[in-house]
Amino acid sequence: MIDMLNLLPQYKIGQFDSRHRLVIIAAQRAKHLIQGAKPSGPLRFAKEATSALDEVLRGQVKYLTGKDARDAMKEAKRGKEGESERLAMMTGEDAREIKKELSVYVDDTVAPVAKEAEE
Repeated sequence: MIDMLNLLPQYKIGQFDSRHRLVIIAAQRAKHLIQGAKPSGPLRFAKEATSALDEVLRGQVKYLTGKDARDAMKEAKRGKEGESERLAMMTGEDAREIKKELSVYVDDTVAPVAKEAEE
């Protein structure tokens, strides 16, 4: 069976420890591109998935593995928790301003129920 990665002109043997890692990294990069991330260079392809694979194979996307990846995930989680705590602690004018801005998008007030006239 032919290793399909060897058919790609940009692929260097030993660049990835498995084909699965390549797919996961390219999929995450494609997701970032779809969500509006800037490409790391000029786009050679029209579709985000193809551009993401091209960037990964060219080595333009950095990724972590093993203990480094676990540590980075823990750090990101701590950052998100700290951010939510800061928002929860906010009071006064800042909280009212944020609530006013969010009310444009989300209206969680309960609509008054009209009572039927008794006969």
